[in-house]
Amino acid sequence: MIVVSTCLLGRKCRWDGQCYPPEKQLMNLPDLIAVCPEQLGGLPTPREPAQIIDGNGFDVLNNRARVINASGIDVTAEFIRGATEVLKIARQYNVERIILKERSPSCAVHHLYQGKNLVAGMGVTCALLKSEGFAILSSEELDKLHA
Repeated sequence: MIVVSTCLLGRKCRWDGQCYPPEKQLMNLPDLIAVCPEQLGGLPTPREPAQIIDGNGFDVLNNRARVINASGIDVTAEFIRGATEVLKIARQYNVERIILKERSPSCAVHHLYQGKNLVAGMGVTCALLKSEGFAILSSEELDKLHA
């Protein structure tokens, strides 16, 4: 079983209600479980874009940083709730690997946005899953999928 960010499968769950083209490397894999942490946390689609302020996903989980949307509304609780729901799914299905969308405040594996700058750091969901020992690939590392 593999957990994968829903947006990587071409579904309309992005913050702006749009979709990415589906990642071809994922389309024929069996046993995929699609998740969108932001939707699982109770946020609608479309929704205002959000960013982690003053830290990364680990900082959010340790109450040292917040997730704030474009209107200045704190959506930290929704991001943590979504991450927790993904963790429950990963545990329930004993997943082998997790593939998350890079640059997302929920799913970033290596880089996320702070302001207009791309900085090193994990999103909230990725940080929680990583702290629980799950193997995680970025959407930009799909060439390693069969390694």
